[in-house]
Amino acid sequence: MIDKALKGFSTAWKGLTLTISHLFASNAKRKVIPVSDDNYFKQLEGTNTIQYPKQALLSPEVGRYQLDVEIDDCIVCDLCAKICPVDCITIEQVKATELIGHTSDGSPKRIYAAQFDIDMAKCMYCGLCTIVCPTECIVMTDQYDKSVFELKDLNYEFSNMSPEEVAEKKTLLENQLAEKQAAKLAAMNKREGGA
Repeated sequence: MIDKALKGFSTAWKGLTLTISHLFASNAKRKVIPVSDDNYFKQLEGTNTIQYPKQALLSPEVGRYQLDVEIDDCIVCDLCAKICPVDCITIEQVKATELIGHTSDGSPKRIYAAQFDIDMAKCMYCGLCTIVCPTECIVMTDQYDKSVFELKDLNYEFSNMSPEEVAEKKTLLENQLAEKQAAKLAAMNKREGGA
């Protein structure tokens, strides 16, 4: 009976020493190394948990994380929205009445981005939008830790146009189209009147 009691105490003592060693090891910082290192799992010391947010895992160069758009380089071609399998990209276009500038790679810009929103709550991080972009204005960043309290905060708006500017550009386009239509009708009437 005494042997069983001693064996019970020794087993409990071994378990408690292991638990206590892990308790104090959790205060030690884990050395953050890439998974691609040789003997990655043998190099782990102390706790296996990193002390987030003070420590962060190294993100691989080819990692797919949060999307970002350089709106000044966007020609509003709508290819990214068309290829997106989950429809997380919403684009509203307003045609310009004249050339509005060039992108950093020299592509002409003839369309305003009245709306360019990406709903990262829907995004599946496939990267297709970055592949089809002709001006490479949409990229995947190395930011992966976007935590929000409201889902609406994951809807990123990249357009820098105010509603007033959008209305003004639409009015200018409508006026230009109306002038072209009037000129076309006048030319037709002149041809019919001369015949």
